Amino acid sequence: MNKFLFKQIDNSALVVFRIFFGLLIFLESVGAIFTGWIKRTLIDPEFTFSMIGFEWLQPLPGYGMYAYYIIMGIFGLGVMLGYKYRVSIVAFTVMWTLTYLMQKASYNNHYYLLILISVFMCLVPAHKYASLDVKINPEIKSIKMPNWCRWVFIIQMAIVYTYGSLNKVYADWLDTSVIEIFMLAKKHYYIVGEVLQEKWVHYFLAYGGILYDGLVIPLLLYKPTRKLALICSIFFHIFNAIVFQVGIFPFLSLAFILFFYDPKVIHKLFLKSKKYYEDYSITVPAYSTLFKAVFVGYFLIQVGLPLRHWFIKGDVLKTEEGHRLSWRMMLRTKSGVVNYKVVDKSTGQSTIINHYKMVSPKQRNMLATKPDVMWQFIQRLKKQYKNEGKEVEIYIVNSKVSVNGKPYESFINPDIDMAKVSWNTFVHSPWILD
Repeated sequence: MNKFLFKQIDNSALVVFRIFFGLLIFLESVGAIFTGWIKRTLIDPEFTFSMIGFEWLQPLPGYGMYAYYIIMGIFGLGVMLGYKYRVSIVAFTVMWTLTYLMQKASYNNHYYLLILISVFMCLVPAHKYASLDVKINPEIKSIKMPNWCRWVFIIQMAIVYTYGSLNKVYADWLDTSVIEIFMLAKKHYYIVGEVLQEKWVHYFLAYGGILYDGLVIPLLLYKPTRKLALICSIFFHIFNAIVFQVGIFPFLSLAFILFFYDPKVIHKLFLKSKKYYEDYSITVPAYSTLFKAVFVGYFLIQVGLPLRHWFIKGDVLKTEEGHRLSWRMMLRTKSGVVNYKVVDKSTGQSTIINHYKMVSPKQRNMLATKPDVMWQFIQRLKKQYKNEGKEVEIYIVNSKVSVNGKPYESFINPDIDMAKVSWNTFVHSPWILD
């Protein structure tokens, strides 16, 4: 294992990846401003639904989040240029993680992946060539890196793609009904909109998605099929970028391919003037035992987390329990209806509140389809009434949900006082009707 982790290899792939990565996180940061994402998601809402346990974490007041994202963009440029690299990447990682924890209305698996990759980038020596840090301090210049700096990215993406494939193997995906719903929302697209409504396209996307996600990593690792995998990756990710508009993720995924090629190929393509390292010496650090434990432990957690929904009662497509952090990407659509009934304990008077007026348009569907958000909303209501000197019971009534356009089913038990309920993280919540 020491040879696998600590063998020294040429660092060309990591250096080039750093430049692409820094550019992409810069574009992600400033793009959130110019596309209106920050306004819709972080400024317009009166409050955001943070990850449970981080309810205290709310957006900066006024237009503070614009400045926040501008600063993140500057740190992204610092990563790209290799200027004050450690400060830049650590600062970006912290700021990006905080925004991830700050809201759920725009939850995306890709945002979670960006946290993980940013943490990797905090650890690897990506700034030791072709960087301003080297210009300022030539003593740090290096043309090599430990082998693990390459494989952390490969293993992580193998986990992402493998679960992306396995999670698609269910009835609504295999009969293309969910793909049909996705494509119907793209019917207005210029030129391609009508083509996307064709049934053969739905089957191609459904089964092509399973095959691509399941095979792309092995095909990239095997030299004879690497070029085919590259061509398929370019088509797949450009298609996703155009049709699904998922930000930087398609381009970031293409950048990961750098790590699958022989370092000599990357060196010849991008850094011809750099001396190529090929001694392949093994340098085992003093902390190797701890490093190996952390390395193995981290990836065991990454493999285990997406499996947890199998140990939780109910269908994850409906209940959402075990959905997050599981690479369940673009798998289903949900819609729902709900009422929130507040009962004043002192008078017995009950009121159906108009919850639509209390949240932003992006948050409304969550209040009918996401149990964790529904629970958080009730905690907020409970606190609001308590501040008014009232003790209340709160019930979720007339709650129904539809998954992938199917008939609506009862969703939340209407007889449970949700104001008394605690949140369960790793077990089934009995108030969710499975």
